[in-house]
Amino acid sequence: QLTYRTTNREGYRQYKSNPEIYKQCPFLKNCTKSKNHTKILTRHVWEDAKEWVRQNRLSPRGKTLYKRRKETIERSFADAKELHGLRYARYRGLAKIQEQCLLTAVAQNIKKLAMLLSRAGKGGGFKFYGLIFIH
Repeated sequence: QLTYRTTNREGYRQYKSNPEIYKQCPFLKNCTKSKNHTKILTRHVWEDAKEWVRQNRLSPRGKTLYKRRKETIERSFADAKELHGLRYARYRGLAKIQEQCLLTAVAQNIKKLAMLLSRAGKGGGFKFYGLIFIH
């Protein structure tokens, strides 16, 4: 059993074994080659959340959502970079950059609405994945 020892500045928690108990472990040779019979394990403070995300992403539902992501979200970022000038910031300052991003999102939403209205006018069915919102 490893007990909590400290958290360093980089956000890693250290867990350390008790050498008196650890000496008698039959698996000591497999765990460590330490001369003082201690095992130190480091684990990031966000590791539980990262494991949860990894588990969800590798589930069947997560794989389906991840495939759909490249068709919807990643595509809108690519369009913003290629077609709307978001590869580089045109202005300086947070407020002006936010304004540029919001105007880009408005332009993308207008294009989506125009596409949907043109498809609806032709009597064809359409899929709607939602508008782009930036806060």
